[in-house]
Amino acid sequence: MTSGFLTPVWIAIAGAMGTLLRYYAGLLTLSWSQRLPWGTILINMTGSFVIAFFGALTAAHARFPASNEIRLIVMVGICGGYTTFSSFSLQTVDLARDGALGRAFLNIAFSLILCLGATALGYVSADAINHQSVGVQHASNSVVGQDRQSR
Repeated sequence: MTSGFLTPVWIAIAGAMGTLLRYYAGLLTLSWSQRLPWGTILINMTGSFVIAFFGALTAAHARFPASNEIRLIVMVGICGGYTTFSSFSLQTVDLARDGALGRAFLNIAFSLILCLGATALGYVSADAINHQSVGVQHASNSVVGQDRQSR
């Protein structure tokens, strides 16, 4: 893939795809998201898994190394358009403003526990795949273009 002008265009297209995925996932979860925003929690949880799984699996020394452009398209574009931290924040504040403090704190707790758990599971899953091949080093790119050791 060519760097330069086309990379941000592809990221924008991927972001639009992520946004559409988020929209349809939200529609699919409406019926069971009335009292607590389970759709947003599910979207953030799956997005957390995908960004960690893809990031670890496509790192420079991973089993399926990918270019920074491809990593940006998936991790910034698709995952950025798909995940919904701003929605999580708004829904949490709305619950609190409506006097549902218990549900607001549950939303915070479930979101943190499930999304951090999904992120950890994404890394563990990718590491398991990365280590299936003999001689593959530990995948350590958690941030696009940056090794964990250099942070």
